[in-house]
Amino acid sequence: MAPRPTWQGHLRLSLVTCPVALYTATNPGGEVRFNLLHPKTHNRIRMVATDPDLGPVERSDLVKGYEVEKDRYVIVTPEEIDSVRLESTRTIDIERFVDVADIDRLYWDNPYFLVPDGKLAVEAYSVIRDAMAGAKRIALGRVVMHTRERLLAIEPRGKGLVAWSLRSFDEVRDPADLFDDIPAKKADPSMIAIARKIIEQQDGPFEPKDFKDRYEEALRDLIKRKEKGGKTKVTAAPVDDTNVVDLMEALRKSLGGKAPAAKTPAKKAAPKKAASTRTKKAS
Repeated sequence: MAPRPTWQGHLRLSLVTCPVALYTATNPGGEVRFNLLHPKTHNRIRMVATDPDLGPVERSDLVKGYEVEKDRYVIVTPEEIDSVRLESTRTIDIERFVDVADIDRLYWDNPYFLVPDGKLAVEAYSVIRDAMAGAKRIALGRVVMHTRERLLAIEPRGKGLVAWSLRSFDEVRDPADLFDDIPAKKADPSMIAIARKIIEQQDGPFEPKDFKDRYEEALRDLIKRKEKGGKTKVTAAPVDDTNVVDLMEALRKSLGGKAPAAKTPAKKAAPKKAASTRTKKAS
């Protein structure tokens, strides 16, 4: 079953336009999700919209309001929201091309597949894709999704385009707010040498299939055993809360006891004794 597009509209590079659709590139459907049940009846609990004065109310009767101050709201109708339509609501207009290294990784958010919407869109789509691949640049454009305008970073990938939503400037905290309190202390060079050896030992390619969600697998195993009527023994994973006092010893053990010898500065030759200016008296 084909997924439903998150957004449909047009991609535009100057005067070149083609219909496109955005699809989420990730699949959260496999996550273990729990429902809230009553402990006696095991009936699924319904979350009922309730007014403090009137009691339960129909969701279809509710309106949207923005709180301007404590308990005071400005009511906004769907028609008024629709009237604030930007061009990016239906069109991703490429505004700029940048080098991928220019975008701080803190700003990268969610990936989407950007595909041509219909056979007639393929030619213009291919022109934009191949031109971008040749230029080796990332395209920046805007799109309105989920009542928010988001900045997109678009890059070629194989036969298609991948669009990453980027966080806004206000969403990303300044690292200095937290990093500035870290003391500016340089680490021991001999310890750094051991740590680098450990890094070399654990170096390898990134294989996504090797990194499964072990917690989710444990939950699924628990559910299977419970479903079959098996008994479950609740045991917490051991936590090593040992306070490591000797950092050097911990590094050596991590390396397997084969720590590189620390370089010691060469000893300076002892200065020659100056010849005595005194002469022995003749006996």
